[in-house]
Amino acid sequence: MKPEDAAKKVLDTMLGHLGFTATIELEHDEEGPCLQISTAQPELLIGDEGDRLDDLQYLVNRLLRKHYEEAPRIKVDCSHFRRIQEDKLRTEVKQLAEKVKGSGKPFQMRPLNAYYRRLVYQAVLDDPQIEAHSPDGTSRLKRITLSLKSN
Repeated sequence: MKPEDAAKKVLDTMLGHLGFTATIELEHDEEGPCLQISTAQPELLIGDEGDRLDDLQYLVNRLLRKHYEEAPRIKVDCSHFRRIQEDKLRTEVKQLAEKVKGSGKPFQMRPLNAYYRRLVYQAVLDDPQIEAHSPDGTSRLKRITLSLKSN
């Protein structure tokens, strides 16, 4: 069995034990494999700002890595919530980068988890004028600062 199929089976089993009737489709995007959940009550699976999706994704990946050490990281999404959030974040970062370019002043973003911080870094990677940095430490949520690149 391929790791993606095993992840789908794990997620389906978890949702069944939680009492959800859902359809799970395996999709592939630029980030890799994604398990897209369709259910009658997506808000119950998404939670506040996607926190329940984060938890489901964490558990699926932990269980998958137990049996497939080289398994790709599986993204878990419901009703395209993550894709919508990612698009909003990319748009926000581009707008903030323009603001930083115009004012010359750094801007500190709201606290983000590691996944969304990585999206921010990718969004400004090709911008020759803007750099992004976050503080060191073990905190799960960190604030990224966008600033002009120093010459």
